[in-house]
Amino acid sequence: MRIERIEAIPLRMPLPRPLKAATAFITHRCTVLTRVYTDQGIVGECFGNNEDTGQAEILRLIRDELAPVLVGRDAFLVEACWEAMQPATRDILRDRRMAIRAIACVDAALWDAVGKALEVPLHRMWGGYADDVAAYAMGGYYRAEDDLAGVAREMESLRAQGFAGCKLKVGALSPQADAERVRAARDGAGPGFKLMPDPNQGWNYEQALTFARLVEPLDIFWLEEPCHWANDRQDLARLRRTVPVPICAGQSEISVAGCRELMAAGAIDICNYDPSWGGGPTAWRKVAALAQAHGVGVLSHLEPQVGAMLAASVPNGVGVEVMQPNRDPLYHALVANRPVIADGRLRLPDGPGWGLELDRDVEKRLSA
Repeated sequence: MRIERIEAIPLRMPLPRPLKAATAFITHRCTVLTRVYTDQGIVGECFGNNEDTGQAEILRLIRDELAPVLVGRDAFLVEACWEAMQPATRDILRDRRMAIRAIACVDAALWDAVGKALEVPLHRMWGGYADDVAAYAMGGYYRAEDDLAGVAREMESLRAQGFAGCKLKVGALSPQADAERVRAARDGAGPGFKLMPDPNQGWNYEQALTFARLVEPLDIFWLEEPCHWANDRQDLARLRRTVPVPICAGQSEISVAGCRELMAAGAIDICNYDPSWGGGPTAWRKVAALAQAHGVGVLSHLEPQVGAMLAASVPNGVGVEVMQPNRDPLYHALVANRPVIADGRLRLPDGPGWGLELDRDVEKRLSA
């Protein structure tokens, strides 16, 4: 099954209203829809890379540097294709993250082509562990005025929608004020609903420690990337040794080796590596194997269209992140067969490859 050509299409949607996290202000949802055309008539497709940054450069890299080295290759040899694309990451005079994200786009589409050729969903092709995964929402973004009652109502609504838990935005306020937001979330959600506060690297070690001690009685499933980026590996390891709250990190890493170092440092209980930011499903699966060897859980940061099957393919997968329409209107508009979420679980599609059915009218409207 030879690769004939590769197509990359930028898509962009504004959010209904801007959203604020601790270290980000988000106004749009963006993606690159990538298709790999083969001589067997099979077209692999997927979309990923989820923010504005560098979209034009990603498109250029796919067109000018990645496609030329892949055309004519056997699409079944995904590992060989992935290795053939790696030289694009080695130019020291440009931001290598853009090349890594471009590789991720092509890698995801290649895997879809392989799954379609074999007529099997990817999680089963990879060996399979489950046909459904725990589904976690993302919420608790900061409002113009901090509204604890609003946080409680939001968590109550997410539980009623069938989610198993929610990643709750914290880190923009003091540890004490954000701990009150988590307490309000627990009051609204009730017991058994998983809460994962996410400061987006918003605090120093001392602030993170204060917060972790305050929320410890609130049954926290994990605390995600609480510490500033510059010394996070050491700070996370120290925090993990000091408090019993599980620590999650990895989405800010861009390589398998970066995740390996987090695990080797004893810094994390869960690794949420982002396949769109980190080299695609091929790289994510390497991280998952490392994580299993270290006794660490794993999930995909964002991107449920790939994250669900990745998590379901391994025994240490802990779930999938699914953003609400106000945070990711593009996913909710573009995917015509979004999986059902009920009783805390997302049931995987049973179509071949990623099992995606995309709304072509939405694609045309957004790419016009």
